[in-house]
Amino acid sequence: MKKITDINNLCGKRCDILGLGISNLPLIDMLITLGARVTVRDKKSRAELGEICDRAEAAGVSFILGERYLDGMDTDVIFRSPGIRPDAGSIPEAIKNGALLTSEMELFLSLTKANILAITGSDGKTTTTTLTHLFMKKQLERSSSGNAYIGGNIGKPLLSEYAEMTERDFAVLELSSFQLMTADFSPSRAAITNVTPNHLNWHIDMEEYIQAKKNVFGEDTLLVLNAENAITARIAQERQNNILLFSSKKKSFAEFSLSGKNVGAIFIRDGEIFYSDGGSEKAVLSVSDIKLPGTHNVENYMTAIALTYGLVDKDIYTEVAKTFGGVEHRLEFVRELDGVRYYNSSIDSSPTRTAAALSALAGAKVVICGGYDKNIPFDTLAEALCGSARCVILTGATAEKIKKALLDCERYSPEILTVIEKPDFADAVAEARAVAVSGESVLLSPACASFDAFKNFEARGNRFKALVNSF
Repeated sequence: MKKITDINNLCGKRCDILGLGISNLPLIDMLITLGARVTVRDKKSRAELGEICDRAEAAGVSFILGERYLDGMDTDVIFRSPGIRPDAGSIPEAIKNGALLTSEMELFLSLTKANILAITGSDGKTTTTTLTHLFMKKQLERSSSGNAYIGGNIGKPLLSEYAEMTERDFAVLELSSFQLMTADFSPSRAAITNVTPNHLNWHIDMEEYIQAKKNVFGEDTLLVLNAENAITARIAQERQNNILLFSSKKKSFAEFSLSGKNVGAIFIRDGEIFYSDGGSEKAVLSVSDIKLPGTHNVENYMTAIALTYGLVDKDIYTEVAKTFGGVEHRLEFVRELDGVRYYNSSIDSSPTRTAAALSALAGAKVVICGGYDKNIPFDTLAEALCGSARCVILTGATAEKIKKALLDCERYSPEILTVIEKPDFADAVAEARAVAVSGESVLLSPACASFDAFKNFEARGNRFKALVNSF
C-alpha cells in the first residue's frame, strides 16, 4: 500500500514508530486501540525517556533504544518523526522489503475530510499560519458552517481529532521541509512564503530542501507564492496555472506578468492591499490597520489573505489586523527599562528572519545572535547587522562563524558596529543590558536554531524574558 486510506487496515500490522516525540503520543494510543503491534525506536535511553516507557509498555508497546535504534527494521509500516531522515539507518532496506514509510502528519492528511490550507517556507510560516487560522475561525463562527483547526508545527497534533472533522471544516497546517520530505498530498490551497538557505545540516543540499518545500502542493492545489523571492518566483514560472502571487513591491496586476489560467495577484498601492484576477481589482486591507511592525509582517498578511481570499469576508481581515498582537517569541515586546526596549524574537532561526526583525525596529539596536549550527551561510546576516545594528553580542555554537562573516563584510566598521562575544546565554543578556543606552532596543534575534543550549526556541525565548524581567 502506498497510503493508509482505511485506518482499520492497521489492525494486526507491525508498526515501528521512530522517535517518541509529542506528536507521536496520540499515534501510539490510536495504533494500540486498533490492534496494531507497536514498536517504538528512539535514540534516547530508557532513563532519558522516563516513565512514559512504563506506561507504553503496560499498553503493549515494545522498545528499541540507544545509538543503533534504526538497525534491523523488519516491519509493515514505519512512522517517521520529522527530524529523522527517510534514508537513515535500515529504513531504505525496510522499504525495499515492502514496508510503508509514512508519518503521523501524513496519516492525518490521508484520513481527514477537512479542507487543508497548508503553509511552508523558510520564514514567516508561524505568523502566516496563525493569521490564516484566525481568519477562517472568525468566518466559520460567523456563518456557523464548520470549525477551523490549526496544527502541524503549531498547536497540538490533529490525528486524534480527524474522526470528528467534516467536509465543512478547515485544517490550517504549518509544515516544515522535514515533514514534507515524503509527503504526497494535494491540499485545496497551499502557500510557500519564501525559500532561502536553511537546515543544510540536515538536507543533502539546497535542491533537496527546495524539492521538499514543493511537496506542499499537488496538481489541483491553488498555490500562493512570493513574487519577490527568486526560488518561489521560479516555481511560479514552472507552474503557470492555479497560482496567486503576492508582492510588497509591485503595484498592479500587470507588473506580475501572469499568463496562465486561474491566476491572481496581491499587491500594495497607496497604502492599500489589493487583490486582482487581471480583470478587476479590489482593496482588501489598509496597511495602516496592521498592528504588527515590519514589511515582513505585511507580507505575512498578504500570504494569509491570498490563502483565504473568497472564503473570508473582507471586514474580518481588518478586524484581525487591528487587534492581533503577534505570535509569542516573534518580535515580542518584553518590557522597557531605563529607556531601553527589550524584544524577544527567539523564533528567528535564520538570517533572513533576523534581517526582517531588524528592519521592523526603528532606532539603534543591540542584537543578541548565535546558536545551533545548521551549516547555513551568514553573509546576509552580516550585511543586515552592519546596516542596522549598533552592537552585536554573539553567543552559542555559531558565534565564531557569525563573527567571521561580520569581519569579512565590506560594510563592517568597528567604529560603527561593536562586536562582543559571550559564550554563556545569561552573560550575553546581561551584557546587552550593560551596553544599551536610553532610546535603544535590545533584540534577541539569534538567526540560528536553539538546540546547542535549549530544547527549542520557546525555551530560549522564555529564558530571555525571565532574565530581562529579573533586571
